[in-house]
Amino acid sequence: MASITQNEYIARINRAFDYIESNLGNQFTLQELAGVADFSKYHFNRIFYGVVGETPFQFITRVRVERAATLLVSPANESISEIAQKVGFTDLSIFSRNFKSYFGVSASQYRQAKGKDSNFSQMDSNNRQASERPSTYFCFESKTIKWKANMELNKSVEIKDLPKMTVAYIRHIGPYQGDDKLFERLWNQLFTWAGPRNLIGGPDFKSLIIYHDDPNITVEDKLRMSVCITVPPDTKVDGEVGKMELEAARYVIARFVVDATQFGEAWQWLYGVWFPGSGYQPDDKPCFEMYPEEPKDGRFTVDICVPVKPL
Repeated sequence: MASITQNEYIARINRAFDYIESNLGNQFTLQELAGVADFSKYHFNRIFYGVVGETPFQFITRVRVERAATLLVSPANESISEIAQKVGFTDLSIFSRNFKSYFGVSASQYRQAKGKDSNFSQMDSNNRQASERPSTYFCFESKTIKWKANMELNKSVEIKDLPKMTVAYIRHIGPYQGDDKLFERLWNQLFTWAGPRNLIGGPDFKSLIIYHDDPNITVEDKLRMSVCITVPPDTKVDGEVGKMELEAARYVIARFVVDATQFGEAWQWLYGVWFPGSGYQPDDKPCFEMYPEEPKDGRFTVDICVPVKPL
């Protein structure tokens, strides 16, 4: 009974997470968030803190400044004021104070320092990986432009519009990189729930992992990751299993065949080599890994999917 109660609390907090992340530019009230989580407004703050280790507004502020940090080094090069408003700060001075408190430097100093790091990193990437630069070609079958790369792990790169997807998920908060046992446990939990409900398989079935935070910015014990499967929109979920929608968007989909230690290298190549020469930039939406087939002999076929918009 205690386990059922704990799972229900986590599920309701996850609903609040999803709502906040989908509406980060908006202003929230405690009553509004309590309603999303289906808790009394008089107890929601303490329950959220007990489960998450932060109050709702500490969580919102942290996610906002972390999102701002990502946007500060984006090729879009928006002004600091524009970025502050986009992530939900209505007062620039409040944004500046919170940003410096979290990162120890001002937003402009952060942008300048990361810009220099990025330039040096890109120069190094250019020198080390010149032979891996992808070339474009027109695919007559799909009537789209695709990229051909010499990087050994990469098998294909294409731009594709993905439809809206409803996914059921189990979420993890904390470190996850390189933890094979963690991923195995989460997938087993999700498939154990989905199997008896006949939710596994079919022509449109997909399994994916959504990464909600940038591991280069968010501290490890706050990282959020969700293992997911696509489900019909009217699917009923309960307990530790949540449900959310991924909106339709245009993605770069890069397929790799990797072992458990090479996922980071694949992501780094996509951001450090493919993006700079593609004419695209990452859009401000969740990115994820999609798994089109079962692992074989310790190797994974994975589609890394990052939302894009023109540079």
